[in-house]
Amino acid sequence: MSNCIEIRGLSKTYKNNKQLIEALKPIDLDIAQGEIFGLLGPNGAGKTTMIKLMLGIIAPTSGSCHILGEDISSLKAKELIGYLPENHRFPLYLSGQQMLEFYGNLGGLSGKTLSTRIDEVLEFVNMTEWRKLKIQRYSKGMMQRIGLAQALLNRPKLLFLDEPTDGIDPVGRMEIRHILEQVRKEGTTIFVNSHLLSEVELITDRVAILRKGVVVKAGNTHELTQSHDTYIITLSAGTPPNTLAGLTHYNAETQEVELVAHTAKALNEAIDALRKHECLLQSVAPKKSTLEEIFIGLMHEKQEHLAPASR
Repeated sequence: MSNCIEIRGLSKTYKNNKQLIEALKPIDLDIAQGEIFGLLGPNGAGKTTMIKLMLGIIAPTSGSCHILGEDISSLKAKELIGYLPENHRFPLYLSGQQMLEFYGNLGGLSGKTLSTRIDEVLEFVNMTEWRKLKIQRYSKGMMQRIGLAQALLNRPKLLFLDEPTDGIDPVGRMEIRHILEQVRKEGTTIFVNSHLLSEVELITDRVAILRKGVVVKAGNTHELTQSHDTYIITLSAGTPPNTLAGLTHYNAETQEVELVAHTAKALNEAIDALRKHECLLQSVAPKKSTLEEIFIGLMHEKQEHLAPASR
């Protein structure tokens, strides 16, 4: 699969009162076509700077960013992009349709072409029924859906979303996830920036975690949250022996055995030992961490690394 985004040595340094501030240190990153990619990080990590660089809003101090082979500074690259900012401010006195007509005109669409495209995106985000309603009467979920419609008007190959489900109730978040899955099925690459890690975990294929302008971890979302050495064995009867090799914890209430097994042979030996001890196994699965747990662990690890040594 070819790449939609190719970043090489991308960095940004600001000058503030003769002091140099490295908002983003040199980053190399590839994002494949058709995947949903999540950018994570605490406040001040450099996420906003990175997105502005990738959108061509600000110029890099060093390095490059290419969208489908086009340098981000070019007009052609920008024509490939759709963008929904976090705090969008659509004119409240306009209806949803009027807003789309306005932004469509800004994007170079007009006449029958624009009219047909507005019908398509409104139906796609399930907003046809409210196209004539003033935006000031929209709920938060409706605001996000009409925002997605605006971002999709130009049939982008790359869609940037900044906090797309922030402040939306669970039903609204599910609707947004469904829309994004449909967008991805059409071949559009989606780049998501969000603080809602549980949502990011549900929708992304891969993620990158930023800390103080540096990517401290990046990879497949499923692989990052899946443990390869720790397993949870759920019993339906019996109690594990204290001498069980690799045993780290047993929860009598849930009948869950947590153990470490570095090889398939060690795992099977532990299972055999449980059976010999008259334990009935209900399930065996790798222990799964949430993306939030991994994120917090990385932040604490980095903070401890940066903290001065105690004397």
